[in-house]
Amino acid sequence: MPLSPILSLRDLKTHFFTRRGVARAVDGVSLDLRPGETLGVVGESGSGKTVTSLSILRLVPPPGRIVSGEILFEGRNLAVLPESELRAIRGREISMVFQDPMSSLNPFLTIGDQVAETLLVHRNQGERLSRRDALRRAAEVLGKVGIPDPASRLDDYPHRFSGGMRQRVMIAMALISNPKVLIADEPTTALDVTIQAQVLDLFERIKSEFHTSILLITHNLGIVAGIADHVAVMYAGKVVEYAPTEELFRNPRHPYTLALLKAVPRPGDPNQTVAPIPGSPPDLMRLPPGCSFYDRCPFREDRCKEEAPPLESKEIGQPREPKEPKEPREPRHLARCWVDVTEPRT
Repeated sequence: MPLSPILSLRDLKTHFFTRRGVARAVDGVSLDLRPGETLGVVGESGSGKTVTSLSILRLVPPPGRIVSGEILFEGRNLAVLPESELRAIRGREISMVFQDPMSSLNPFLTIGDQVAETLLVHRNQGERLSRRDALRRAAEVLGKVGIPDPASRLDDYPHRFSGGMRQRVMIAMALISNPKVLIADEPTTALDVTIQAQVLDLFERIKSEFHTSILLITHNLGIVAGIADHVAVMYAGKVVEYAPTEELFRNPRHPYTLALLKAVPRPGDPNQTVAPIPGSPPDLMRLPPGCSFYDRCPFREDRCKEEAPPLESKEIGQPREPKEPKEPREPRHLARCWVDVTEPRT
């Protein structure tokens, strides 16, 4: 039996109310993150990935706000939790690594003070923790995320660190309180491939050493291939496909997922043709009545233009082994499409 989710989103909707209209940035998203697992959320810029992650901790900037849905963390609905109780969860039980470490780190404070601050703010009521003890713990965590000679770097300012080192500092800030869930929003953006690999290896170590569940937000399917247990593909504010990572790569069931895979270069395949996705994502203030991917889809049919498909179970595409139990189980592969994309098309 699979473990119960530690974090669940249920029909989450987050909209931005502007003078031009209402942008449905997150439009009915449902996701499950289980203990000790990594869930990758992928899609182009503007697909709703970052707003989904910000919604979990109710950090959506105005004019955006959560319209409806549930954000269940260990049985508590964060969407309606009083702000005082939510502050006790932010940074302590659920931490977040933001996209740009240079803009997220305070240039006027030392690295040691910024990492230790998280621990000092979220210490237990009545707990006696000195600044010296917090800095000692900060040095320990900085060492675990790969900062060389961390004790000597506590008094350095962010500009003294490279991009990859600043990203490690952000991860250390998120880990110092030993959270149960870590949200990483585009953690490898603007890093070269060598540093990207090091950061991804770090997340693997975090999961095993800290027993942390990770929600990994990225635009690159190649990044989640070796680290995520499950993948949710988002487009125009909706999850259009959800499956175990290996199954999604082997048997994509939504045209958008297939297009993303074709846009990722495959190492060791000199004959591969990298195909960009034609067109642009739709305007979130003027979404079409049918499938949002209709204008860009090579598999489209007349029905797709007028009728929006539901997110429903799809066949795995591989025979089940006899040793598997025959008892009912939850769907493992979901896709939001009327068309069988595995069927040959002219």
